[in-house]
Amino acid sequence: MALTQLEMRELPLFRKLRHSVGKAVADFGLIQEGDRIAVAVSGGKDSYTMLLLLDELRRRAPVRFEITALTIDSGYQGFRSDVIEAFIKTLGIPGHLERTNHYDIISEKRRPGSSYCSICARLKRGALYGLAESLGCNKLALGHHSDDFIETLLLNQFFVGSLKAMSANMLADNGKTTVIRPLVYVAEEEIIRFSQRAALPVVCCRCPVCGSADLQRKRMKNLLTKLEKDIPHIKNSMLKALSNVHPRHLLDQRLRMLNQTGTPADTPV
Repeated sequence: MALTQLEMRELPLFRKLRHSVGKAVADFGLIQEGDRIAVAVSGGKDSYTMLLLLDELRRRAPVRFEITALTIDSGYQGFRSDVIEAFIKTLGIPGHLERTNHYDIISEKRRPGSSYCSICARLKRGALYGLAESLGCNKLALGHHSDDFIETLLLNQFFVGSLKAMSANMLADNGKTTVIRPLVYVAEEEIIRFSQRAALPVVCCRCPVCGSADLQRKRMKNLLTKLEKDIPHIKNSMLKALSNVHPRHLLDQRLRMLNQTGTPADTPV
């Protein structure tokens, strides 16, 4: 049975999540006075939880800001956008549903054997940037949690050969929209427990691979699960490492001048 908004807010786990998001807002300067934040809501557990938490912070925060829920319908048959719209409406939050032909584009452009997720994510992200700008929103909130940060770090190290993950607060490539990730300190396991306890109306995007994780990302999840058995705090340690970088002890040639003089070089030497 679904909980009321008041019952959700009174859950001890919700208060814990609210504290984690509040800390992220403070640590990374995610929200400022007068911000208009577009919140990407896909119908999944992560985006629903983020929307609820940002709405709660909006009620309590000493600074004034607005939120608008944005949902992209990629055109997959059976996508229950009506369920998402109904949930947003019960919260009293402004919402906007954008219907697109992304599925047709993916079907035409995707190479055989390549991932649906990567091309779909790029199309969806571009649509979100455009919508946020057209609706007068200066920020776009995405529901990536701490596990996403850690898994992305490993994926880039293992398969790309780069030392990077995600940023909690960064200007998008369009030079206009600031992307924020308020769930950076929230673990996926906590979101799963909250989503189940609150009986959130989670819906599938209905793409051909809906419900199955990207193969390489799944490998990272399995690896971390195995490592946690011997190193219980490994995820916390890896997340902390992303905020505790020592450039002088890396091999990037662009950092060579920093290693020698303390002044970073702009280009590789």
